Amino acid sequence: MLKKNIRANLHQLIDGMDANECYHTNAQWWGSHPFNELQGVDAINGVWKKIRNALPDLERRDSIFVMGKNVPDDRVSFAMAGNLMVASICHYQGTFLNPLCGIPANHKVVNLRSCEVHRLVEGRIFHSYVLIDFLDLMNQVGLWPLVPSLGSEGLWPGPATSDGVRDDLESSSEDNKSIEVVLQMHHALHQFDGINIESMPMDEYWTPNFQYYAASGIGTSRGLTGFRCHHQIPFLNAFPDRKGSGHYIRISEGNFAVTGGWPSVEATHKGEWLGLPGTGKTIGMRVMDFYRLEDGKIAENWVPIDIIHALKQMGFDVFARLKHILGDPETNIR
Repeated sequence: MLKKNIRANLHQLIDGMDANECYHTNAQWWGSHPFNELQGVDAINGVWKKIRNALPDLERRDSIFVMGKNVPDDRVSFAMAGNLMVASICHYQGTFLNPLCGIPANHKVVNLRSCEVHRLVEGRIFHSYVLIDFLDLMNQVGLWPLVPSLGSEGLWPGPATSDGVRDDLESSSEDNKSIEVVLQMHHALHQFDGINIESMPMDEYWTPNFQYYAASGIGTSRGLTGFRCHHQIPFLNAFPDRKGSGHYIRISEGNFAVTGGWPSVEATHKGEWLGLPGTGKTIGMRVMDFYRLEDGKIAENWVPIDIIHALKQMGFDVFARLKHILGDPETNIR
């Protein structure tokens, strides 16, 4: 019942419900750049006011909605065992009538991709993490500010099994099985020897034709070869010293599992990535991972990343580039 109520609350927020109805008064809302880290229901209401103004007829369409008790991560002090969390992938679909964060309206239907984690305390939301894919929105309105993605861009499909929205299902004592497989796969990623891609035993954890849906800028790939060519190899060439920073969420429900960190990955930008040559800068990446498992292996992986925030740390301001494209360039040295 709690999960169903929280899902209903999240749908009501876009219709104008005051955040005070479902959030703690001093709740935190951490979102993609340029929203970043906000606190309090007034700030949260402000986010939804901006989104509703941009898409006045919007509706929320969930493709994944799961809940579970957190498996702790010793690297993150507040990622305590037993934290009750809900996680979702949705699109806010509506007619784009007014600018949003400097992205001009095209007066057409758009799908604003949002991946969300909400930590619950006493039946109300205490902390939200919300990764909205503004790069994907720029692509939908025909204003792409980067080099072409190596993977395929476009609307993320929901789970192939059409069972991602689980608000009528109850958690079971076996629900940690999926997250255990995912964490074993994460351990295998860290076996990379810096030389041979085969040093990471990925075949053990993924189905042969798994789907990898990455954030806009990276794109979608299929199977281990596609994943390596379109994402993993370029990423490792760019960030050879990458390391995990810790997860604030590690939950699973049935065949679904979710992890996420703020940041999730820390690395030095040493080689070309998304068209930008190495800068030598150390960056942190805000990442979530949503997984669907099939017969004990990962069949689908949705990977929201705050790409714009990562690029800003590398010295590339996507929103400033967008302003320039739209005829409002910088007219002096900063």
